[in-house]
Amino acid sequence: MKIAVLADTHAPRRWKSCPATVARHLRQSDVILHAGDVCTAAVLDELAQYAPVHAVLGNNDGPDVAAWGAPETVELDLAGLRVAMIHDSGQASGRTARMRRRFPDADLVVFGHSHIPMDLTGDGVRVFNPGSPTDRRRQPHGTMGLLTVEDGSLAEARIVAVA
Repeated sequence: MKIAVLADTHAPRRWKSCPATVARHLRQSDVILHAGDVCTAAVLDELAQYAPVHAVLGNNDGPDVAAWGAPETVELDLAGLRVAMIHDSGQASGRTARMRRRFPDADLVVFGHSHIPMDLTGDGVRVFNPGSPTDRRRQPHGTMGLLTVEDGSLAEARIVAVA
């Protein structure tokens, strides 16, 4: 299973429509995860044209994103991989231990909020932030994540530059 991971698209201020480099990866994905700060449900509808979408609410998301079906957290089984998602995982210090307590059954926790790409393992859990494809802040590139699940395990996790 191929999974595209996005966060912090911040439409319509930053995301006017799906960037071509992002779309190229979405076309190859079986499922799309969005870790919040979509800002408008229209982005989720746009993403759903590529693959099924699971999203969580971010601190900048309005009632339309909640009405679309985005909860504050989500826990999924994706081809045998137990994935949890939340927008804000809190401060960097103690993050993996905190995410392990919050999602005790998760193999992987996907989050956003900081716009800083991260792939870190600790305390028996892997945490993954894809960064932002449209609002790179202090990062050299806009980014997104690509995950590959094989035989119930995370076979590959990559953060790729898209802008």
